[in-house]
Amino acid sequence: MSETQKSGAPAVVRLPRYTRADQDEILGDGDDPFGVASTGLTWLPKEEHFGVRHGGRLVAHTGLLRLPVAIGGTGTEVVGVGGVAVAPDARGQGLARLVVTAALEHARTMGPRHALLFCRPPLVPLYRRLGWHPLDTDVRVEQPRARLVAMPLPTMVTPLCDDARWPPGPVRLFSLPM
Repeated sequence: MSETQKSGAPAVVRLPRYTRADQDEILGDGDDPFGVASTGLTWLPKEEHFGVRHGGRLVAHTGLLRLPVAIGGTGTEVVGVGGVAVAPDARGQGLARLVVTAALEHARTMGPRHALLFCRPPLVPLYRRLGWHPLDTDVRVEQPRARLVAMPLPTMVTPLCDDARWPPGPVRLFSLPM
C-alpha cells in the first residue's frame, strides 16, 4: 500500500515491525503513553502492525494478535486489538477509524469470529462509533507469576463475520492482555 491514496488522503500501510521508537514517534517518549500504567498490568506485544504515515512520519498505529480465550467455559480464539495510537497533533482527522478499520479487515482473514480490545473509559464512545460493543461480564487475564486478575479496563468486542454473536458468560484470556 502507498502512504497516500490517490486523493492525497493518508492511507494505512502494513508495518513489518513496530518498535518503541515507532511508538515514541507517535505518542512521544513519556512513561505512560497509553495512560494505563496505573493498572499495574503487563501487556503482550502485538504480532501484526498497521500504521499511517503522513509527511514521512508515523502518526497512527494499531496492532493485532491471535489469542486463546474461554467464553462461558467454552474455548475459542479472538483477535486481540491493541496499541491503538494517534499522534496528539493528528487527532480528530479520522486516523483511528482508518487504522482500526484496516486492521479489522486483516483480522477477518485470521480465522477467529470476534475481535477484542481493552480501553480506557474515555475511549469507549470512540470505539462504540467504530462498531465495538462493551462487555458487561467478568473478564480475567493472566499476569506474571501465574496470577489471574480481573481486567480493570472496559473490554469491548466486535464481530469479524456477519453471523458472529458473542456468547454469554465470563471471559478468560489465556495470556497476558494485548
